[in-house]
Formats: sequence, C-alpha cells, structure tokens
Amino acid sequence: MPAAVSPAPPLSEDLLQFIWQFRLYNAEDLRTTAGEPVKVITTGAWNRHAGPDFSGARIRIGRTLWAGNVEIHLRASDWYRHRHQQDPRYDRVILHVVFEQDLDADMASMPCVVLQSRISKLLLARYEQLRHSQDFVPCGRQCERITPLTWRSWIDRLLLERWDRKTTDLQGWLQQTRQDWEETCYQGLAQGFGQPVNAGAFLLLAQSLPLRSLRRSNVSLETMEALLFGQAGMLEAPFTDDYPRRLQREYRHLRRKYKLQPMPAHAWKWLRMRPSAFPTLRVAMLAALLHQREHLFSRIVEAKDSRQLENLLHVQPSAYWETHYRFDVAVTRTLLPGRQLVHNIMINTLLPLLYWIGQQRAVPELQERAMNWIQEMPAEQNRIISGWKTLGIIAETAADSQALLQLKQHYCDERRCLECAIGARILQSSSSEAVEFVKQRR
Repeated sequence: MPAAVSPAPPLSEDLLQFIWQFRLYNAEDLRTTAGEPVKVITTGAWNRHAGPDFSGARIRIGRTLWAGNVEIHLRASDWYRHRHQQDPRYDRVILHVVFEQDLDADMASMPCVVLQSRISKLLLARYEQLRHSQDFVPCGRQCERITPLTWRSWIDRLLLERWDRKTTDLQGWLQQTRQDWEETCYQGLAQGFGQPVNAGAFLLLAQSLPLRSLRRSNVSLETMEALLFGQAGMLEAPFTDDYPRRLQREYRHLRRKYKLQPMPAHAWKWLRMRPSAFPTLRVAMLAALLHQREHLFSRIVEAKDSRQLENLLHVQPSAYWETHYRFDVAVTRTLLPGRQLVHNIMINTLLPLLYWIGQQRAVPELQERAMNWIQEMPAEQNRIISGWKTLGIIAETAADSQALLQLKQHYCDERRCLECAIGARILQSSSSEAVEFVKQRR
C-alpha cells in the first residue's frame, strides 16, 4: 500500500511540468529509482488537457531508446491515487517523473525518476516570490532584465491573443444573427461606445433593438434617438425639457407598434465617471452614427487607410447634447467625446473585426491592414499602462498597449507566470544562476 500522504511539496505540479519541459534540473548521472541510467532526448509536447502530461517523448533508459508519453506527479503514489493504472490512456507512458518518492521500490509499475534533490532551491524560492507577490505585476522588480527581443516577440503574440479573445465574441454574435455581418458589426460598435464600464449595457441595448428594427424605414435622427433612449430605459421619468418629452411620446408610440420591451434603467452605470462618458451622451452619439452612416460594415471593409476609418466614426450628436450631459440638466457647454473615444472603438472593436473578417474570408490584405493600422495609432492611456510605465515598460503604440493589457489582465493578475514568456525566462535564469553558483563553488 502507498505510504501516508506527506506534507505538501514546496512546488505545484504545474511548476514540476514546467521544470521538466525546460530541463531546469540537474541531469548529471540521472537514474531511475531502480538504478538504470536515463538520457532525455526530447521531453515531449506539453499536454494541458486530459491524459498524460507529455506526449511524443524520446528517452533512453539503460540501453533501450523508448518513444511514448511521460507523466508528471508530485508524489509517486499519485499514480495510484489518480487511478492511472486503470486508464488505457496511460498505457503508453514510458517514464514516471516525480518530485518525491513515497512508494516502496518494488511498487513502481514503470521506470521512475525522482527530481527532488535535482531542482534548484533558488528556482523554487523565485517561483514562490512570483506567486505571492503583491506588486503591480509579480515580476515587476525583475522584468527589466529581460532582453528587448524576448519582450518584442511576446508582445506580438499577446496582441494576437487579445484579438482572438475579442473575435470569440464576434463569432458568437455572427451565429446569433444568422451570418448577418452588418448586424454583428452594429453590436460590436454598440459595445465599443460603452467602453469601459457600460460595454455590457450597450451590447444588451443593441441586442434588444436589432439594426433591422432601426432601419424599418428612413427614420429621422429624433426617431432613432427615441428608439435607442427608450429601449435603454432612459425615457421612463417625467421630464421638463421639450426634447426628452418629444422622445418619450415617440417611443411610447413605437413601443406599442412594435411590442418593444425596454431595458431596466439600473443596467447603466454613472458613478465615478466623467460627464463625457455618461451613457446618455454615448447613446446620442451612437444614434447619430447610425443615422448618418449607412452600411457601416461595408465601409469598414472598404476603408483604404486608418484616417478614413477614423473619419467614419466622427459624428456630432443632435444640438440638445451641446449643452446637456443628462436630460433636464443644462450646462454651459458639453465636452463631447472626441478622438479618444474614436480611437478606443477602433482599437477595441473595428481593427479586431477587420482582422477577423480577413481571417474568415481568407483575405490576408485585411489582416495586414488591421495589424499595420493598430501599430500606427498612439498607445492607450489608462491605469494599467501607467503601471507598466513605472516599471520602465513603455507602450509606444496601440499594439503595445493592447498587448500589455492582455499580459496584466490574463497572465499577471491570474498568476500564470509559467505560461508567460517573461515569467518563464526569469525562472529559467534562476536555474542557470544556481548552476553557475555550484560551478564556482567547485
């Protein structure tokens, strides 16, 4: 029987898999628990799904060269605890790699190597430091040591990862709209107008009021505003100004005619927000865009340069919004969202959309346009980009800022250091430093 479970080892199984993949252990005179010499030719491909941890490994054990799978565990007894001996997927495992040996030697069902004494304590300490760091990013004090080439290749990959995440949403909308690209583009634009805090509410608004409903007839701007504001649940209160009262009357008529159901007003967020980002002003601008620009999807695809795409989004809302941020609350003059909003919509909606269209339709020219245009645009300015700047990591373009947002939100915040090129390089350097230290001591 396996021995009682010992205290938790000072590393995770993910880290042990990482150590195996990058050979961050002392391989000198590596032997199985039965004493046979082991030479790792290839570690195999890391499998992050069900089944053995590494596939396609080539390992010489004794005088025999084996090809097959490798399974990684913290303890040797985990093989039985996970019932791998009963799972046919593990029949081609040629080597069991463990941190601790907690089984009697005669219980090993296959060749097994133990790495506990072969892993640098400096590497383990560095990993614990990353996992428990309370800094802006776990490796904040060390990331400047990474070469520009490593940063550049990782940044380029992160941008494509971010776009892949965004196009997952686009693909879902395209399926829901039965392959209607104009409708999908409309939903993406609506979400873009709500960035950052009201993106979800704007998407719900667009989905509750499809583009075909707005295009039933050649409606006036005021009718389009009535439909959007009414459907947003923003025309339910009593008003003093004539403008919102007209919108209210118009929406009540259209609501009965088309059996519309407005969103709840509490779906919208207003607190700690600049007036130029108020959802009322953004809805007014969306209405103006939809009224002034027909066939938006086709225009986006046909744009010849980023300036043409930018000009497509520059619109003026109706005159009421020159002196109002909210209904019935007059100001001397409003500060309308301008180039920054347009750039945010381009960066977060239109360029990922253009890239994805090129991918779906096998038109690489569209993908190249999207990649070139985002590299021409200035970097976004927000709290996360400022945090990177304090560490000496400067976003020169919008492509850089998007990549750094992806890195912070989906790697650093989730402590996915082992899957990050920067974290991986830091841990690899820790192992190298330990090897050099041992050599110098000798």
